[in-house]
Amino acid sequence: MHENTTLAYLDPDSSQLVCRGEWDIANLVKIKKDLKKITWPKQGTLTIDGQAVTKMDTAGAWLLTYYLKKLSSSKLTTSLKRFSEQSQELLAMVSEHVSEIAKPPVIKRDSALESLGEATIQLLSEARDFLAFTGQLAFEFSRNIFHPKNWRWNELASVIDKTGLRALPIIALLSFMIGVVISYQMGNQLRNYGANVFIVDLLGLSILREFGPLITAIMVAGRTGSAFTAQLGTMKLNQEIDALNTMGVTPGQLLLLPRLLGLFITLPLLTMWANVFGVLGGMVMAQNMLGVTAYEFLHRFQLEIPLRALLIGLGKAPIFALLIGSIGCFQGMKVKGGADSVGTQTTRSVVLAIFFIIVADAIFSVIFSRLKL
Repeated sequence: MHENTTLAYLDPDSSQLVCRGEWDIANLVKIKKDLKKITWPKQGTLTIDGQAVTKMDTAGAWLLTYYLKKLSSSKLTTSLKRFSEQSQELLAMVSEHVSEIAKPPVIKRDSALESLGEATIQLLSEARDFLAFTGQLAFEFSRNIFHPKNWRWNELASVIDKTGLRALPIIALLSFMIGVVISYQMGNQLRNYGANVFIVDLLGLSILREFGPLITAIMVAGRTGSAFTAQLGTMKLNQEIDALNTMGVTPGQLLLLPRLLGLFITLPLLTMWANVFGVLGGMVMAQNMLGVTAYEFLHRFQLEIPLRALLIGLGKAPIFALLIGSIGCFQGMKVKGGADSVGTQTTRSVVLAIFFIIVADAIFSVIFSRLKL
């Protein structure tokens, strides 16, 4: 005797597999368990009786076909009997389209060398695309430089307002805090040697040459570079850039060049703004911690800090601006697919911009060291 819930069992006396109940996707797991419990004969003839099958769909037909092909690969001969006409047609159709027993795909794992090669090819491809992008921008700039009427002055003013004027509070606060931290860390060491007044030299050179332009560029990369990518990416998803091409207006002229030029103008000004507040924060900390008054600080500052330090720091800002702007616009133009791509490219934009800012700053340090500046 078999339980009523059994959907398939082997009758050893008549050498037949009895199928019954509903052979559909809802009972697929139960049917597989029942079939796995059966001890199949090694040879001879096996009859599959389907008289008691009340329902069969493609899932049940596929499972039965799977076992029929599996049993036929041995010395066992199988045959069907007493299945309904509808079930027979379904089994025939499934058997015709399933040419072999389905097996799970084998996932091939790439070796470390293959993964390295693929990553290298991807980086080289992206570098090539970036060079083509900068070449296109250079062509657009050279085409419009002697035609002022082609420039989008309203768009340029808007970029200067968003990337420069609205960034003043956060740049001022951050630079002031950086000045306080630097003055505190250096002041602790100088006080041990009674060289409190030298905080002016150390603070002035570090802020003007390095921390002012570097911190400003990193802040702008996170604030403005990401905004460029998100804005252009959203426009591309909404097919606004395709519409510009249809109207005969190049995206470089209307969208890219104003952003690059606006950032090129504002970043040196933001760097100067950051220098002022960085020195101010250091001066406040020097007075409270080291007893160096504001008069002494400013008097020594103008005597000991050369103009060259300020010019070197400001000279880095336009290069940083071009890096931030070009990377932000390039990643924005690469957006495709859906909203998830906007987030991915925005993250890449910020990471790559900060990375290349630090690389460029290191290169500047090596060059200035060789030139003894």
